[in-house]
Amino acid sequence: MGSLTDIDFRIHQANQRFKAAQLGVQIERRGQRLVLRATFPPRPHSSRLHPHQQRLSLGLPATKAGLKQSEQEAKIVAAKLLERSFDWRQYQSAGPYGGKRLHQMSLTEQIHAFRASFFQQRHSSTSAQTTWRTAYAPYLRKLERTVQTSGRLTMAEAIYATLDAIPQSSRSRQIACTALHAFAQFANVELPSGIEMRWGTYSRSKAKLRHLPTDEAIIAAYHQIPNPAWQFVYGMMATYGLRNHEVFFCDYSRLQQESSALSHRSVEVLETTKTGQREVWPFPPEWIAQFDLQTVVLPNLTTDLTTTTLQRIGQKVTTQLRRYGLPFKPYDLRHAWAVRTIHVGLPDTVAAQMMGHSVAIHTQTYHRWITRRDHQQAVDAALGR
Repeated sequence: MGSLTDIDFRIHQANQRFKAAQLGVQIERRGQRLVLRATFPPRPHSSRLHPHQQRLSLGLPATKAGLKQSEQEAKIVAAKLLERSFDWRQYQSAGPYGGKRLHQMSLTEQIHAFRASFFQQRHSSTSAQTTWRTAYAPYLRKLERTVQTSGRLTMAEAIYATLDAIPQSSRSRQIACTALHAFAQFANVELPSGIEMRWGTYSRSKAKLRHLPTDEAIIAAYHQIPNPAWQFVYGMMATYGLRNHEVFFCDYSRLQQESSALSHRSVEVLETTKTGQREVWPFPPEWIAQFDLQTVVLPNLTTDLTTTTLQRIGQKVTTQLRRYGLPFKPYDLRHAWAVRTIHVGLPDTVAAQMMGHSVAIHTQTYHRWITRRDHQQAVDAALGR
């Protein structure tokens, strides 16, 4: 108790000095910790519109050493408030990093904190894990290497240098821009020019057009596969437009209802997949019988996501189907399904939902075929008049 009384007296003395200097900041002891009290701007996501009295947790102990550091922090905060440059993001909790603030962390620590925030917002779903592993982690590792090899760069310069090392107008450059921009916002890194300037001219609609297999080629390739289980995987990808791994994470109960019409036999893709739960219908439905899809038989692959990943499962599917000498890529089955739905007039919004992506992505990816369909409909309508 005596030590706390001594600390309280020292806090009082410090606050008197702050008052005389008109800093507008005070130190308070709350239990065994020290905080700052001042008129701060509203916190992020707050409903308040104007600055008001708030407390800023410093994560510092109520000791002589903690008080000394608190006085230094108080002066820094007071200067930022005076300059109107105070930003709550600089004082986000650093979790397990010894009470450090984001601006006090090393780059590796900041990335770990960013990763924790990423999964906290997305509830660590399977799709979030896949997104982090493929779309964020590779480019953050590149950023770390850039910083290690070019130690004199500021963080903003290191981000731009990392992007410039990736081929222009590529899909990789686009993904890297998204990942590094999100990290910069999290770490409160001020980027002097818009990161979209480094985006390039890549777009899905300008990507090299796929030469998709015809329905006749798809049926012929099916008969090249000698294993019934792999025939089933192939048939599901062709008939329902599923991603490679999704065949192993479906509810097939409706597909096996022999009393219902073939066109009604949808399958439910489960929540554990890349883009979560959705329902998909067959196009064309007659392939259900032609490929004997009512007989659900899957290859013996490890699908326990505590020991494997969706990406590995998908890679194993691709590798196995290639061994059968298919004249096209397995993933082309999904694109052929999408184009088939365009030709039969399925609304783009419905097709996009079945494929598990946004309407914008659907339109960009299949722009060529959607445009031709719309033109053909316009021509038919004009001739009909």
